[in-house]
Formats: sequence, structure tokens, C-alpha cells
Amino acid sequence: MDNLALIAVASIVTAGFTTGIGCIGPALGEGKAVSTALSSLAQQPDAAATITRTLFVGLAMIESTAIYCFVVSMILIFANPFWNHVLAAATGAAGK
Repeated sequence: MDNLALIAVASIVTAGFTTGIGCIGPALGEGKAVSTALSSLAQQPDAAATITRTLFVGLAMIESTAIYCFVVSMILIFANPFWNHVLAAATGAAGK
């Protein structure tokens, strides 16, 4: 297996792990946050506006983690910085 194929396999596997773990963690966190918020709303219905606002801010922060993992996986697949380095080294070696 040449270097280009090795980089391709490593990039795809890493992108898969990044997306997989990056989706499982925030999903569990969002489930826990919503569960806790609903429990708080059941105990203190007068504080619904504050709890809801805090819940949405917290969910946005949790969701940003999943979005960052998605962006990293897309960079690894479509704009991998290692591709150019390996291609330049391969063409440089072939030109000599």
C-alpha cells in the first residue's frame, strides 16, 4: 500500500470515528439536559421562562460540539491538508 492510499484509509477511518463519537456524546448530553429541564419545570412551573431560556442556550452549546466534529470529518475527507503534502512529495520524487 502506497502513502497516498494509507493517508486515504487513515482519513476515512478517522472521519468515521470523529463523526460517530461526535454524535453520540452530544446526543447523550442533550437527552440529559432535556430530562433535567423537564424535571425542573415539573417542580417549579413558575420558573418556566428562565429554565427554558437556559435550556436552549445549553442545547446550543452542546450541539456546537457535534457541529465541530462534523466539520473536522468533512475537512479530513474533502480538504485534507496531508493530501497536498503527499502528492507534492510523490511528484517531486517522480520528477527526479
